[in-house]
Amino acid sequence: MADDGGAKRLKKTSQDGVAIAEVTELRRRVEELRIRNAELESENERLRSDQRGRRREEGNHEVLPAVMTVTVTVDLSRVDTDLITHITSFLGTPRELLDLALTCKSFGWRQPATAFNWSLVEEVARQTVFSRATDAEMGCLPRYVRGVATWLSILHGHEHLLTFDVLLGSNIEHQNGDKTTIYGTGDNESSVAVSCGYVMTSGSHYAEFQISGSSPFIGIVRPMPGLDASAYKEEEFDFIGLFNFFPDFLAQRSDEWGDGNVHACEYNCGDGQKFWTDWEIGHAEWENWEGMEYCETGDTIGMLLNLVEGTLTVYKNNRRLGVMKDGLSGSYCWHAGVGQDGDTVTISKARIPTMAPSSPN
Repeated sequence: MADDGGAKRLKKTSQDGVAIAEVTELRRRVEELRIRNAELESENERLRSDQRGRRREEGNHEVLPAVMTVTVTVDLSRVDTDLITHITSFLGTPRELLDLALTCKSFGWRQPATAFNWSLVEEVARQTVFSRATDAEMGCLPRYVRGVATWLSILHGHEHLLTFDVLLGSNIEHQNGDKTTIYGTGDNESSVAVSCGYVMTSGSHYAEFQISGSSPFIGIVRPMPGLDASAYKEEEFDFIGLFNFFPDFLAQRSDEWGDGNVHACEYNCGDGQKFWTDWEIGHAEWENWEGMEYCETGDTIGMLLNLVEGTLTVYKNNRRLGVMKDGLSGSYCWHAGVGQDGDTVTISKARIPTMAPSSPN
């Protein structure tokens, strides 16, 4: 029995030793983990500290994600030309079409495969001109000549058909460099501007004139491209009231004038009267006419020159006043004049009003 007790004690002692050894090993591993954990916490704290420092230096900006740019190349020669032409037609203005032509050679270079050997942009400009310009306007535009006039330049000309190209007299200027607007710079001394780049020889032509002041006058006059504008810069100027200028005007006569004797005709904004002359010395007519009305600042005067019927019809704020002058034939240009400091006139293209005639106020 004594031996059995000793064996039990030996077995228990052996088990206790194993348990102690296991506990010791566990404690060692726990200590290693504790030390490693402390090291990791220290490293994390250092990293956090470094990050806070960088944020202070960089103004606390967040780091932006990296963006990769992928360039995609499209072979425009594979795209249907008719489709591009149709889409491009919605651009509309010469400036936009020119920008497109500069984008790539597929748009701006000549296309040998086309019937006329010009660029896609030129073809769009040509189509735009023919779709927008009336027959009468086409007659006022330059013709396409390779190397001289492009379709882009012709389209630009159509958009700027009505400008006051020539100033005559000492008291008139363009407003802020805008050739569509003139204003007076003197008192009781008339000066005149002419839209000489738009010569009307046939058909119907309509223009509107926005008025400021009570002294402007607007109307039609014979084209005189050889008239020396600089010769009249220092004095008052008028197409109708200054008889001493009539010989200068008649010296400019051409076959375009035809056989008609109405060489200048004006609507006076101050009282609505019409003035006209055949430039014979001493002849100028100041007349009332049916439908006559005066206008004032803010009014818009429309003028319809019908060279088929030979009439000049006047509109006021889109309301037809009536035919101011008949018996017209030959070629004419629009003109406008100012007589007082601050008088202004702006010329613009417009559609002929379709409203029925109204009785005067």
